[in-house]
Amino acid sequence: MERKIIKTGDGSVTIHLPEWDEQYHSKHGAVQEARHVFLKMGLHHFLENNDKEVLSILEIGFGTGLNAFLTFLEAEKLQKNIYYTGVEAYPVALEEVALLNYPEACDAEEKADFFRKLHSTEWEKSSKISSYFSLEKQEKKFSEIEDEALYDLIYFDAFGARVQPDLWTEEIFSIMYRTLKENGVLVTYAAKGSVRRAMIATGFQVEKLPGPPGKREMLRAVKSSNKSR
Repeated sequence: MERKIIKTGDGSVTIHLPEWDEQYHSKHGAVQEARHVFLKMGLHHFLENNDKEVLSILEIGFGTGLNAFLTFLEAEKLQKNIYYTGVEAYPVALEEVALLNYPEACDAEEKADFFRKLHSTEWEKSSKISSYFSLEKQEKKFSEIEDEALYDLIYFDAFGARVQPDLWTEEIFSIMYRTLKENGVLVTYAAKGSVRRAMIATGFQVEKLPGPPGKREMLRAVKSSNKSR
């Protein structure tokens, strides 16, 4: 499948797949989308509501490493210990990684070596990226995840339901539910009714939130013993 590096609305780039008319990040702004959906509505929300010194995060769709890099920067800034697991069935080639301008776009050019390290570390092995951030990349399909009650927070960043509807089903969200600890949180850029219903059917409490620039809404789901919605 053809792949192109394109510039998005905030100056950061992403990978575009012309055959699907789909890209790894929002064409309105890759960095600003990631900051809004996964940091503001995910990481920061969780930390504001949970007093934890150590955080365990699962990313569904490691992709370009942008979400991991932004989370690494926050771990350093907040001096918060984060264990980050990124699941990706089709890793991005290192030749493409070299064309991604995320350190510059995130005003963190001095951390460029760390961005490259996220991609160069071994797969299937936990690697200490810094004093506060550890990463394990797992090359497998989302349906193959077998963890139970291991994660505080999930970044659900799969390709959209329009092109890969099988990644947004009750089956997949039941796996996500199982992997989360009690009161764990899942955030995603998606807001489709079918996605929300699939989450609810698996036991999540789901709320619609304002989306990033160019998108009206997004979803946040919580694993809670209180099933009222």
